[in-house]
Amino acid sequence: LMVIGGGDSAMEEANFLSKYGSKVYLVHRRDEFRASKIMKRRAEENPKIEIIRSHVPIAAVGDQRLSGVELSHVATGETRTVDVAGLFFAIGHEPATDFLRGDLALQEGSKYIATFPNSTATSVPGVFAAGDVQDKKWRQAITAAGTGCMAALEAEHFVAEHGDGLASE
Repeated sequence: LMVIGGGDSAMEEANFLSKYGSKVYLVHRRDEFRASKIMKRRAEENPKIEIIRSHVPIAAVGDQRLSGVELSHVATGETRTVDVAGLFFAIGHEPATDFLRGDLALQEGSKYIATFPNSTATSVPGVFAAGDVQDKKWRQAITAAGTGCMAALEAEHFVAEHGDGLASE
């Protein structure tokens, strides 16, 4: 297995995946990680994790299935292929919410949509946010599915309560 990234999410993914694979390669484009000290230490001390610094992925290798990832050294350009059957990207994430600026309240100092506690309701009645655009902490598909379900149920309740007053455009 291979994880691409250098932050806390990458360290967490690598450690988690080490429970299921015999080896996890943690690939980062820099010499130093951006992860917190504790997360970095956990990955470095995990005997199933091999850290590959100063490399970037340039190609996935395989016919019908992934069999490896070709990496390039950022300084020398030298390439090598690492045999893996799984590839996970845990690199920076910035929610695509620029088009909403000024229309919805965002979480302070970020591009994540602000929602009310224990809800997917936003600052605009009838608008609900779910998944990667409002979940700053976890940013994972499973939480996106869960909040998506929440948003659908909340939208259904909203329409049931306010249906007569909604525009028909």
